[in-house]
Amino acid sequence: MIEEKFIQELLERVDIVDVVNRHFPLKMGETNFTASCPFHAESTSSFTVSRERQFYHCFGCEAHGSAIGFLMQYSNLCFTEAVEELARSVGMAVEHDSTDSACARTKGPT
Repeated sequence: MIEEKFIQELLERVDIVDVVNRHFPLKMGETNFTASCPFHAESTSSFTVSRERQFYHCFGCEAHGSAIGFLMQYSNLCFTEAVEELARSVGMAVEHDSTDSACARTKGPT
């Protein structure tokens, strides 16, 4: 299990705009970044990413969450894999305890 304190510190270090923008381009809107949703087919931009709140939301399909949740859904990663990928991107090392499984496909806090 990865400690909640580590998860919170990780989410404080990453910028969700940078994380999402690495996978597909975002456009700056009035207050948030926008794009067509990567999770469903649409003709209008209903996907928003808030740098201030560090959160994404699609008004079309209701997908939403943090940078961890985005990686889980977009890249089909389990929680542990998403945390490890984000941690690598900011130079943090993930410490696992002996109860960690290789990659349980369960949702952690996103």
